[in-house]
Amino acid sequence: MSAALIELSGIERVFHLGDSEVHALRHLDIRVAASEYVAVMGPSGSGKSTLLNLLGLLDRPNAGTYRLEGCDVTTLSAKEQARVRSERIGFVFQSFHLVPRLTAAENIALPMILAGIAPPRRAERVARALRDYGLENRANHRPDQLSGGQRQRVAIARATIMQPALILADEPTGNLDRNTGEEVMRLLEGLNDQGVTLIVVTHDGDLGARARRQLLMADGVLEQDRWRSPRVD
Repeated sequence: MSAALIELSGIERVFHLGDSEVHALRHLDIRVAASEYVAVMGPSGSGKSTLLNLLGLLDRPNAGTYRLEGCDVTTLSAKEQARVRSERIGFVFQSFHLVPRLTAAENIALPMILAGIAPPRRAERVARALRDYGLENRANHRPDQLSGGQRQRVAIARATIMQPALILADEPTGNLDRNTGEEVMRLLEGLNDQGVTLIVVTHDGDLGARARRQLLMADGVLEQDRWRSPRVD
């Protein structure tokens, strides 16, 4: 196995609801190598979304250590975590999460604006992304003027514009028809083939079966860690 991109050790996440404690994650130990393709699966309440939020530095564990590319990111300040999130992690969501008032090109450029990248370089990268994702004739369209597949392609372009090491995809085909969902998965898997680590969170068994590795969650515990032979396209 290649070098570890993600190392989780003894991760615990507890939520307090009134007088009750909900153990969303329990003593989780997971190692994901660079360039892996992993599906995180399980029923509602199994801890999938909590794990996704922790991996994406959108939440912090109550206990344990999360190392990303060898750095203990659990010890970083909120500002430092935001920088790592911006530069090394891309997100693709079921509901796209595009900014409604921005065009496709402006949505794609947004991470670079937040990172302070100069306008000429932004324009060059956005033009290349629009071309790569077949969106050149949709560059000036707002999300409400795009189809579901086009919106998800904009979201993937935005997620990868900073050239991250890790893409986290949360039910990426959930709002798409079968054919469009297949197209989106091929785009994501193409990125994985280029060396980007891809983690897909899903309750869809067929979608999860595409991954080379399945992490099966239940009640905050990793119940199974299954490996499959590489997919055949």
